[in-house]
Amino acid sequence: MNANVARNALWVMGLAVAGSAVQAQPPTDLGKREFDNNCAVCHATDGKGGGPYVDVLKRTPPDLTTMSKRNGGIFPMARAYEVIEGAGASHGTRDMPIWGQEYNIKAAEYYVDVNYNAQAYVRTRILALVEYLNRLQVK
Repeated sequence: MNANVARNALWVMGLAVAGSAVQAQPPTDLGKREFDNNCAVCHATDGKGGGPYVDVLKRTPPDLTTMSKRNGGIFPMARAYEVIEGAGASHGTRDMPIWGQEYNIKAAEYYVDVNYNAQAYVRTRILALVEYLNRLQVK
């Protein structure tokens, strides 16, 4: 067997193995990741409001699993988006971070030398989070 043919065969087999390893990884759940990284400290990983920071908060975080139930059985998508983004006035003294602003800051730090669409970055994360909250709703 020619050395070039053998080398190419090994190269192709290596790519096939590497490709199958990449395909074997489960897809990232962006909404869950955002929730776990940003919300669970107050709202707990189950979304019921008993996170580890609850003792230092001025107000008890709401149970996010009953948003639809408290809204006549319909998930309040626009309201959830506004509250997370920071446009909603529901938090009074605004105990909850303004995640739209936080996401803008994160994007600016990460994409320092790259042209990017800041609004798309922020919207993607907030919509993924809202969609995850919708999945958490009790039936």
